[in-house]
Amino acid sequence: MGDISYIPMAEGKFHYLSVWMDLCSRKIVGWDLQDHMRESLVTASLHKALRSRKVSSRLLIHSDHGAQYAGKKFRQLLHGRTLRQSMSDADNPYDNANMESFFSRFKAELMEGGAFQDTEDSHSEIFEYIEMYYNPSRLHSSIGYLSPNNFENKLASTCK
Repeated sequence: MGDISYIPMAEGKFHYLSVWMDLCSRKIVGWDLQDHMRESLVTASLHKALRSRKVSSRLLIHSDHGAQYAGKKFRQLLHGRTLRQSMSDADNPYDNANMESFFSRFKAELMEGGAFQDTEDSHSEIFEYIEMYYNPSRLHSSIGYLSPNNFENKLASTCK
């Protein structure tokens, strides 16, 4: 599941964070931060997500109805890997509730109502939050109060 959120910068501008989450484990498997929210933002983050996983041709890629997810290059990326696309109904945030929840917690836990000083600051802080806290340590009630990494490790050990 994917979504984009704005990231406030100190000078009053915004950057945009595109994130892909594995809904089974709640792990953030791909993300990218840019100073725009064009289609290339979501394709860059999806490329990272796909490189981080073994991907079945039956994989369902879900997002909201943003224009970035309906773009030609994004759809070509899905088609080239024979992935299926799902999009939320227009103006229905409940279809993308997991991502809305992630961004809510992300902003509360990392940003605390503030803004990043510059691009380097935002990228390093977001990297630390996702890769060093959220995936390996943050507990989720929906996966038995495990972190995403621990849930995936437990799941892998039961499948052997």
